[in-house]
Amino acid sequence: MHASQGRSAGLGLALASAFAFGGSGVAAKPLIEAGLDPLHVVWLRVAGAALVMLPVAWRHRGLLRRRPALLVGFGLLAVAGVQTCYFAAISRIPVGVALLIEYLAPALVLGWVRFVQRRPVTRAAALGVVLAAGGLACVVQVWSGLTFDLVGLLLALAAACCQVGYFVLSDQGADEAEQADPLGVIAYGLLIGTLVLTAVARPWSMDWGVLGGRADMDGTSVPAWLLLGWIVLIATVLAYVTGVISVRRLSPQVAGVVACLEAVIATVLAWVLLGEHLGAPQIVGGAVVLVGAFIAQSSTPKAPAAGPVAGSGSGSDVAGVGPDAAGAGSGVDGLGSASGAAGAELSAGRTAP
Repeated sequence: MHASQGRSAGLGLALASAFAFGGSGVAAKPLIEAGLDPLHVVWLRVAGAALVMLPVAWRHRGLLRRRPALLVGFGLLAVAGVQTCYFAAISRIPVGVALLIEYLAPALVLGWVRFVQRRPVTRAAALGVVLAAGGLACVVQVWSGLTFDLVGLLLALAAACCQVGYFVLSDQGADEAEQADPLGVIAYGLLIGTLVLTAVARPWSMDWGVLGGRADMDGTSVPAWLLLGWIVLIATVLAYVTGVISVRRLSPQVAGVVACLEAVIATVLAWVLLGEHLGAPQIVGGAVVLVGAFIAQSSTPKAPAAGPVAGSGSGSDVAGVGPDAAGAGSGVDGLGSASGAAGAELSAGRTAP
């Protein structure tokens, strides 16, 4: 009974995380259209979340001494890189399209495993790559000569590449006796990402007056501060925390499958709240991308100890640390002990975003 209740609670948390991450884009885009630069929106999101997570960072301050490279890498790629590229992408292309392209990350991880780590991948995983690529071709309608903004598409692809960096980093230290707590990695990743983005975004040049005004959400006027509060508290802090806890209650594979709903949620929210309508080819292509990502992440063996195998679990998000991402947690106190947990959160989010 208790096990069943634990799984039910974990499933609810995973759904909450997917919803929270999926809503980041629809809250950010009106702020961008109201006059904020995408980089400034990213800085506000990351800096606000870092401020909220500051007590967690203090609690895990020993990580600065034990795993500085991991924290810096995570801050640069999984936080600053993913968020910047994703938010810049949604300023040029629909939110749903940008997020679907980010879901190429599990397939790209397999490329890293096969060609960089020189470890074989399964046929099922390769099929996932083919499906994801084919679905993406439908999303961007390659037969029409790329009807979407090419720069926007490249930025979304860059966000996916940064997610690959997150997966690779989350696989580090899996065999160490003292592993990095995922909540600590998230907190320091946000802090380091804030420092990097402060130098890049130069928030002192931001039009702060926008935050005191209102933003248009498909004809509805919404307070800008309310949208920012959603992005910081719900789409970042809550999304990461619920994602990590869900991985601990569920298996990384189950949490990763649930996290795939993030792209669907983002697309539906963008349709309802922003009026971004996708045609039948984009809808079908998006479904194929998600199926391919799911096959790619679920068919990859988790344990490399028995011999060379495909990378351990590519999945969705920001380290359980993820941008989007919440599932960097491994279900234990380690960032990488089951890097399939990375699947619990992309988003952008892991995604991203």
